[in-house]
Amino acid sequence: MDHVRQIARAVLYEGYLLWPYRESALKNRHRWTIGGVHPEGYGSPSMMRTECLLQAGPRDTVDVCVRFLHVVTRNPPGQEAREREVNVPGLVLDELLSGPVITKLDIPDGLRRGPGDVARGWEALCGRIEASARRLRPDLFRITVEVANTTPWHGGTRDEAMRRTLVSAHTVLRARGARFVSLMDPPEELRADAAGCDNVGAWPVLVGQDTVLSAPIILYDNPKISPESPGDLFDATEIDQLLTLSVLALSDEERHEIRDGDPRAREILDRCESLTPEELMRLHGIMRRTEP
Repeated sequence: MDHVRQIARAVLYEGYLLWPYRESALKNRHRWTIGGVHPEGYGSPSMMRTECLLQAGPRDTVDVCVRFLHVVTRNPPGQEAREREVNVPGLVLDELLSGPVITKLDIPDGLRRGPGDVARGWEALCGRIEASARRLRPDLFRITVEVANTTPWHGGTRDEAMRRTLVSAHTVLRARGARFVSLMDPPEELRADAAGCDNVGAWPVLVGQDTVLSAPIILYDNPKISPESPGDLFDATEIDQLLTLSVLALSDEERHEIRDGDPRAREILDRCESLTPEELMRLHGIMRRTEP
C-alpha cells in the first residue's frame, strides 16, 4: 500500500467502530458521524467542496479520486460498510478552464448472502463529482472538486439516511510533475490566493508536493502513519499502546460478541491477540532524533 493510500485509509476508517469494538457498546450505537455527504433534503450537508492551489502549466493533468464508505445492513442484525472509490484520471487543466467535468456516481442497491447464511444489503446511491479550474496567474490554478449526493430522499430516520450517505468521504488529487501549495502555510506571495479557497466539509493538506488529501478531519501537511503501528484501530488520535492493551483486557464474553459482529472489528481482535512481546514493547514508545 503506498504512502498516500495508507493515510487515506486511516481517514476513511476514523471513528468507524470505537473501543471496545462491540456494536452493542453505547458509543457504537450512533455510528457514521464523520464526513457525511447526505441525501439532499435530509437536513445535513449534501455537498463537499475542495479548493486548492496548483502551480502548473496549462497542459498538466490532475487525477481525482473520491473515496467513501457505503453503509451495509447485516442480518443477523448489525451494520458494516463497503469501501467505494471513484477515479477521474487525466483531467487537463487547460480543458478544465472552459467548464466543469462532471462524473456521475451511480451505485445500484444490492443483497448478498455469505457463509452461515449471513445476508448483507445496501441501498442505491446517486451523486456527481464536478471538477473545474480557474487560472489565477500564468502558472497558478485554483482547482475545485465538488462531491454532491443526489440520492432521492423522501424522509425517514437517521439510520435510513445514513444508508444513503457517502460516509467519511474524502478526495485525493494528484498532479504528477506539478506542485500543490500548502493552504495551511502558503508562501507570502500566495497568501491572498490561499485565503480565497472555499472548502466545505473537508480540508486539503499536502501529502508530498504533487498530492493533496482533502479530508473531513483536520490534518497537518504531510501526515504520517507511525512505522511502529501494527494496523488500524479506527482512532488515529489515540495511541496504539493504550488501545491494544485495552483490547487485550476485554472479557471472554466481549470477545465473543466482537467475533460474531463486524469482520473489521474481528480483525483488530485477532491482530491484538497475535502480537508478540517484542511487538507490544515497540508500542510503548520510541525516541527519535529531530535535529538535522
